[in-house]
Amino acid sequence: MQYKTLSDKQLAAMLWWSMDVYKDLDGVLCDGSVRSGKTMSMSVGFVLWSMSRYRNQTFALCGKTIEALRRNVVNPLRTWLEGLFTVREHRAQNYIEIFCGDTVNRYYLFGGKDESSAALIQGITLAGVLLDEVALMPRSFVEQALARCSVAGSKFWFNCNPESSEHWFYREWVQKAKEKRVLHLHLTMDDNPSLDEAVKRRHERLYSGVFYDRYIRGLWCVAEGLVYPMFDKEKNVTKEHMTFGDYYIAIDYGTINPTAMGLWRIDGDTVTMEKEYYYDGRAQKKQKTDEEYYADLEAFAGSVPIVQVIIDPSAASFRECIRRHGKFRVKDAKNDVLDGIRYTASMIASGKLKIHESCENTLRELGVYAWDSKATEDKVIKANDHSMDQMRYLCYTMRHRLKAQHGEYELLMR
Repeated sequence: MQYKTLSDKQLAAMLWWSMDVYKDLDGVLCDGSVRSGKTMSMSVGFVLWSMSRYRNQTFALCGKTIEALRRNVVNPLRTWLEGLFTVREHRAQNYIEIFCGDTVNRYYLFGGKDESSAALIQGITLAGVLLDEVALMPRSFVEQALARCSVAGSKFWFNCNPESSEHWFYREWVQKAKEKRVLHLHLTMDDNPSLDEAVKRRHERLYSGVFYDRYIRGLWCVAEGLVYPMFDKEKNVTKEHMTFGDYYIAIDYGTINPTAMGLWRIDGDTVTMEKEYYYDGRAQKKQKTDEEYYADLEAFAGSVPIVQVIIDPSAASFRECIRRHGKFRVKDAKNDVLDGIRYTASMIASGKLKIHESCENTLRELGVYAWDSKATEDKVIKANDHSMDQMRYLCYTMRHRLKAQHGEYELLMR
């Protein structure tokens, strides 16, 4: 691959270790907006550094999950390094080997998804580590990965989009970069000369509120105000009922709390909530049984052919009730709250998510669903969120079905 145009910051992210002013530092930290070229610059730089300084050594490439790491780093490396190095992947063993003449090094792949992930990287000796999307990893995993770097001259490579200004990584590394002898580079889309102006504007339209501040402006900031401030009645509310597409029902199940259901129509990369079900047992002073809710589910579906019912994964008894009746295929929702909110927000901002005007409770919740500004991490206020949950379940669980939108979203987040 030929690198025709790189900005000064991209070059620094790639080659800082060879520059006299920075070469004695212990690492580099790149944060900032999406599509700023952080991942490409750092991944190529990490390989150039490791292959020029070491032979027959072991390194680590870390992402939130191994699947995300392969998508964002490992697979593109073949193109990024074409003509310079040979990359051979050992998929079953989760490592790659990189060759240049008689020099070869091994790079193990690790996913830092939760607190248990720290145990996966214990015991290994590393000459360096690249942590892609480091702000999405638990502190225990990151610190264990850094502790493994005990070979002389080993260095740390951090890369992330900003999160909350209360985030541990911001406080411990971004704000203390100089103290920890790490080069801090802040990049935005303007630091990526290969990005077309029209593409920049399109990316900017996909975000608003805290997501705009973080992913476009590249700011570490507290989530506050409405979760979906980009929701626009002109763009996201429809008065028409269409009949083409595939139908799904998403459910947020409550016993004491309200139960919310949405009848969703998916057509290509667009989702439309055609009607809602909303029952508040506390307000009605009558709790319903699983069988009563199932009868309501059948009535709610009516004669519409339902491809699948997507349900809150914690609603084990109701899920089993639906399966026992044998009429509907049922699937546990993908319940990653923050990732689900990010994806749903991108659907709303792009106009690919629409709500029928008859869905009064859903529209009401959209107007009050808010971040908890008192929390030390990103959390929503647990009120007025029942239809918001079923909406998130539908969008994030079906993101692979929404191929066009999903592909653009994944590209934006790199």
